[in-house]
Amino acid sequence: MLRQVAPGRYDAYEALLRALADGQVWMLLWQGSPGSPDAQYGNMEVDGLGYAPCVTSPQELSASGWNRAHEVVAGARVAGALFPDRWGLWLNPHAPGGGVGIPWLDLRRIACGLDRLPAGPLRISEPTIELPQFYALLGQNAHRTPVVRALRRAWVHPALGAPYLAIGLDLYDTTQPSVEAARLMMHQTVGVVPEGLPVSTVSMSDEYDPVAMWMRANARPFFDRDAYGSAAAPVHGYGYPPPPQPF
Repeated sequence: MLRQVAPGRYDAYEALLRALADGQVWMLLWQGSPGSPDAQYGNMEVDGLGYAPCVTSPQELSASGWNRAHEVVAGARVAGALFPDRWGLWLNPHAPGGGVGIPWLDLRRIACGLDRLPAGPLRISEPTIELPQFYALLGQNAHRTPVVRALRRAWVHPALGAPYLAIGLDLYDTTQPSVEAARLMMHQTVGVVPEGLPVSTVSMSDEYDPVAMWMRANARPFFDRDAYGSAAAPVHGYGYPPPPQPF
């Protein structure tokens, strides 16, 4: 898989992520021994981002010349351990060409489920499709759903797969009843979306989600209960984000 990855080969990169999710890696320990409290992965920095180096087989471990300890870890497990601290994983840095880096956003996809999160890099922009009936009904249903503080929107174009409309849900709390109320609100609304237009939701409280991060920085709410009072009608009109950009 590593040999097939190249700039623009998103299909090969996605296959690499799946292999990593189902496989294991040999993590290089800078100090300590496997399982010990003082065990610490090695680290490297590329373009200002941190990565933990690893190798992908006993043969690569031997070829790397690493003379300190190492531990064998499931790919999904190490992904879940690294991404919350915004650390990526670098595969076979000793290899010709320098190996391949997996940024923390893609480790998050491995940890949370590759099929549940869109493949990056994402192109995120202001929606241009006019959906007045959908937004009006969504605003009305949000007004009747007290757990909803605000709603935002974005147009998301993944590296692989169809583009879709994302609705950012800003809730007063993220308890299970609140999440279920928001889910019911969306279920009552999506029926007026034109056939064939995918709609997804994202939690604005998710500090790791790239779509939520973009919305917080660039998208004004089209429904904002706090700003317009308890009798607020949904606010129509878009914000003023910058031109579409990779994320």
